[in-house]
Amino acid sequence: MSLAWKEMKKNKIRFLILGSIVFLISLLTFMISGLANGLSHDNAALIKDLPNGQFYMNEDADETYNLSRIDSNLQEKWLNGQEDAAALSIQMGFLNDKNEKQQSVAFVTSTESKWFENVKPGEVVLDRSMEDKGIKAGDVLTNNQFSGEFVVKGFVDQKKFSHAPVAFINIENYKEMYRVEEMQLIYVPGQDKAQEADGLQSFSKKQFLETIPSYSAEQMSLNMIVWFLVVISGMLFAIFFYMMNVQKIGLYGILKAIGLKTSALFKMMWTQMIFITGIALVLSAALSQGFNMIAPDGMPFTLTLETTIILSMVFLIIGFIGATLSGIQIKKIEPLQAIQQGEV
Repeated sequence: MSLAWKEMKKNKIRFLILGSIVFLISLLTFMISGLANGLSHDNAALIKDLPNGQFYMNEDADETYNLSRIDSNLQEKWLNGQEDAAALSIQMGFLNDKNEKQQSVAFVTSTESKWFENVKPGEVVLDRSMEDKGIKAGDVLTNNQFSGEFVVKGFVDQKKFSHAPVAFINIENYKEMYRVEEMQLIYVPGQDKAQEADGLQSFSKKQFLETIPSYSAEQMSLNMIVWFLVVISGMLFAIFFYMMNVQKIGLYGILKAIGLKTSALFKMMWTQMIFITGIALVLSAALSQGFNMIAPDGMPFTLTLETTIILSMVFLIIGFIGATLSGIQIKKIEPLQAIQQGEV
């Protein structure tokens, strides 16, 4: 332990540079992770906030929810046979506000269910983000596909789909707007295992999210960046300690000659790695959590403490592996040969 501290004091600049790089990489990783989580919620909060369960769509829809059509007889059978089951439909569209300005929304309708807003004909319940666009309760909105008008009855928090605010409308209004009679999906909450159903394909909540094209592509790209940064940090440790070890072959030879064990040299290297990484992670985690608290409401950024802790543990593990791999050469050092090769 004392050897580790003495070396860090002697080579302050080297270790400060390594710590700064780890700090920047970990901070960038936390920020991108927060952005990925925020965009994930902004993209599909309507689905993510539902309890775990099963979604069913027509197997001929090729895993595309807006092409699915559930036969009315089959729908009735499922709703009567499954507790809390609901049939629902989702379609992208727009509403005209009082200034005749179009506002993009995701129209959602469902059979009576506690998991979705139940509205009367001619009413609409909107995601609260629509308030930022000047829409208030009691406003009258229109849609070019609907013969009547929608009266805003209220707002709900965090209901988005495909980055658009959700607009809950009555089933009859939905059928008139989109000229359909069938619903697209059947949702059964609390069902861990899918039931066999002729003509229907089942999806868990996670699987259904993956069928949303914008969601899967967006999350895959951001998660790849996060894990790429984590791998870079591991390579950084391996390269740094490898170069340090090459420069200290003579020193290691002397230490081995006077009886210091290889395990003690590894402990010295691990102590340095944990100390540097620990300080860098504490600073980057504090900054990212601080930003999470002050981020503007309109910015899709969500970084939970749990995610921060998990990523920090991953950084420590990757750093440990990288440092250990670079130290394999220490085990191979022969004292006399090392002393002859170089001096400190």
